Amino acid sequence: MSGRLRSLDVFRGATVALMILVNNPGSWAHLYPPLAHAGWHGCTPTDLVFPFFLFAVGNALALVLPGLRGAPPAVFWARVARRTLLIFAIGLFLNAAPFVRWDGDGALVPKAWETLRIMGVLQRIALCFGVAAAIVWLFGRRGALVAAAALLGGYALACATLGDAGDPYGLTGWFGTAIDRSLLGASHLYRGDGLPFDPEGLASTPPAIAQVLLGWWVGDLIRREPAGPALVSRLFMVGTGLLMAGYLWQLELPFNKKIWTSSYVLHSTGLATLALAALCQLLELKPQPDQPPVWLRSLEALGRNPLFVFVLSGLVPRVLGLLRWADGFKADGSVHWITPLPWVYQNLFANLASDPRLGSFLFAAANLAVYGLLAVWLDRRQIYIRV
Repeated sequence: MSGRLRSLDVFRGATVALMILVNNPGSWAHLYPPLAHAGWHGCTPTDLVFPFFLFAVGNALALVLPGLRGAPPAVFWARVARRTLLIFAIGLFLNAAPFVRWDGDGALVPKAWETLRIMGVLQRIALCFGVAAAIVWLFGRRGALVAAAALLGGYALACATLGDAGDPYGLTGWFGTAIDRSLLGASHLYRGDGLPFDPEGLASTPPAIAQVLLGWWVGDLIRREPAGPALVSRLFMVGTGLLMAGYLWQLELPFNKKIWTSSYVLHSTGLATLALAALCQLLELKPQPDQPPVWLRSLEALGRNPLFVFVLSGLVPRVLGLLRWADGFKADGSVHWITPLPWVYQNLFANLASDPRLGSFLFAAANLAVYGLLAVWLDRRQIYIRV
C-alpha cells in the first residue's frame, strides 16, 4: 500500500477514533467542552468529526472510481446502488437494535416500529455517497465542483428565504423541519432537541453531499499528483482558502452542524484538508521507521475497517443494555437497575479523580482502546469487512 493511501487510512482511522471517543463518555453530564457539541450555532472539535468522515468518504471514492471507468456502466450503477442501500439498511438496523426494550413492569417488549427513527449517521453517509458517486460519474471533475457550489449556494438561499424570516437559522425557524416532517413523518424524527427535528434529515443532506464531493476532489488531487512538497503545499493552499471562505460566509450564515450550514461545510472541509496535508507531510515526505509507533498503527488499522468498527461501537452498548440487575433503590422506593457499561464506569472510572470529567473521558478512552486493539487484530490477519 502506497504512502499516500496510508495517509488516507490514518485520516479515516483518526476520524473513527474521535467518533468512538465522543460517542461513549462515562457520563454525558461530565464532558470537557471540546468533547461536547455546540448547543446550536458554533463549531467545537466534536462538531468536526462527522464532516471529516464524509470528507474521507469522498477521498475513498476518488480511489475507487478510476477502477470502474473501464467497466460497463451497469457495473458501476449496480455497485453504487448496492453500497448505498446496504449502508442505509445497516443504519436502520442500528436504530432498531436490539429490537426489544425493558418496560415499566420489568418485561422485555418489542420496540415500537411506528416511532423508529429513519435517518441517522449511516443513512446520511449512504445517501451522500450514492448521490456524489453519480455526480462524479456523470459530470467529471469540473462538474463535481460546479455541483458542490450549486448545492451549497442553493441550500444557503433556501435557508435564508424559506424559513422563518425572524429566525431562519433557529431550531423552530429553519425551513427543513417542515420538509422532514412531511417526507419522513414527525414520529420518525430525532427528538433529542425537545421536538421532532432531525440533524441528519433529508432537508440538510444536500450540503453534506457537497462535502463528499469536495472530499472526492481533494482525494482525486492526491491520486493524480506525485507525492512531494508541491502536493502538500497545494493541499495547504486549498485548505486555507476554504477556511477563509467559510469564515467570511459565517458572518451571514453561522456555523451550525445540526442544520449543516454551507459555511460549516467550507470550514470543516478546510480543516480536514489541512489535517490531511499535515499527514501527507508526516507520512510521505519524512523517513518512516521500520516499526511505526503504536498510535500510528492503531489509527491505520481503524482506517481499514472504519464502518465495521463504527457500527460495532454503536451496537455493543445497545445489546449490553439488555443485561441489567438491581442496584439499590431510588428515592421513590422503586428499584434502581444498572447495566454493564454504566456499572464499569461507576465502579472503575467515576472516582479516579476529583474532576468527574476526567473519569468520564478515561472511560471513553478505554472504549477506544478496546476497538483499536480489535482493529489491529483484524488488520494483522488481513480481515477487512467491506460494505
